[in-house]
Amino acid sequence: MTTPKDGPSTIIPAMRYRNAPAALEWLCQAFGFEKHLVVPGENGTIVHAELTLGNGMMMLGSVRDNDFSKLVKQPDQLDGVETQCPYVVVKDADAHYGRAKAAGAKIVHEIEDASYGGRGYCCRDLEGHLWSFGSYDPWAKPNSPDARSA
Repeated sequence: MTTPKDGPSTIIPAMRYRNAPAALEWLCQAFGFEKHLVVPGENGTIVHAELTLGNGMMMLGSVRDNDFSKLVKQPDQLDGVETQCPYVVVKDADAHYGRAKAAGAKIVHEIEDASYGGRGYCCRDLEGHLWSFGSYDPWAKPNSPDARSA
């Protein structure tokens, strides 16, 4: 069976927020992230921040007027449509759902059992970014594609 390598994740989603300081606090409150590094910028912006959950990490920063920002749009600029969505493995999807909902996350797919295992839901954060949370852990499943072909 394929298992994750020891140590931290090597794939780290990165997002931009118009009000990154508020997003940083909200992501910790609503989703259970912990601050790993926060680099403040001028005028109340965030140059770079790292949040952790388990052995995963996400990075965020303030929307800026630079070359990279010309390649990235915010959800409200795309009528709420996303081109990507982080999936975050959580131990207790029901408890996580309750925490996120209580913090004001907009639930877009109610919590339910997945046909392939686990339980999860999808929501939007305070600026409309789409997130998926669930108890399905593809590293822990003996019927993963790599395990079946071994």
